[in-house]
Amino acid sequence: MTGMQELILFSNSLAGSLPSSWGSMTGMQYLNLYSNSLTGFLPSSWGSLTAMQDLRLDYNSLAGSLPSSWDSMTAMQKLDLSSNPLTGSLPSSWGSMTGMHQLSLHSNSLTGSLLSSWGSMTGMQQLHLHSNSLAGSLPSSWGSMTAMQELYLYSNSLAGSLPSSWASMAGLEDLSIYSNSLTGSLPSSWGSMAGMQKLDLSYNSLTGSLPSSWGSMTGMFLLYLKSNYLTGSLPSSWGSMRGDRKSTRLNSSLTGSLPSSWGSLTAMQDLRLD
Repeated sequence: MTGMQELILFSNSLAGSLPSSWGSMTGMQYLNLYSNSLTGFLPSSWGSLTAMQDLRLDYNSLAGSLPSSWDSMTAMQKLDLSSNPLTGSLPSSWGSMTGMHQLSLHSNSLTGSLLSSWGSMTGMQQLHLHSNSLAGSLPSSWGSMTAMQELYLYSNSLAGSLPSSWASMAGLEDLSIYSNSLTGSLPSSWGSMAGMQKLDLSYNSLTGSLPSSWGSMTGMFLLYLKSNYLTGSLPSSWGSMRGDRKSTRLNSSLTGSLPSSWGSLTAMQDLRLD
């Protein structure tokens, strides 16, 4: 069936492994096998599916590692392998999949570090790597992912500091890196992320003060910084975050008084300093 372009078999009771022979279906553009009972490994031979644009294999029982050979799928735009027991590290070669818009690898058992080479995925809009066992630091090169809108890295073992270069992700709307082991201060440069709506850096080991420059994030909806080691006072400039900000959770170790300018936050529903 080399001329097959779409095959949709999601939410059935399919079992067994993924056929290596399907690598010959070189015309395939959309394959959806979501929510079955498939087992075995991801076939390296599927790297020949160079026309593939959208592949869903999430919510199965697929094991093994991510094949480096899949970097040949240069037409890929959406790839979802989440909620499987996949192991191993992120392939450096996948950085060549520069047309990728959405990549979901969350809720697996992936290890290793975040790769600098993935900074070449400049078309990436949604990257979900949360709920794995990834370690190491946040790559500065990811600041090149200027199309990024949603980045989830929470519930891993990531360490190191927050890269100042990520300020280049000016269109980033939702960034969640909570429940890791991040250290260092909050970058003042992130104040240029004018599109930010949801930012969750809670449950890390961040230190230093709250940057006054973050008052430029006027569209902020949710801001969670609790369970860190932040000190200093509440910036009066944050009164400019007037958008629809409904919830802010900060550290109880902060000092000083509540700035009068915060009275402008008329949409605020939940302010916690616990």
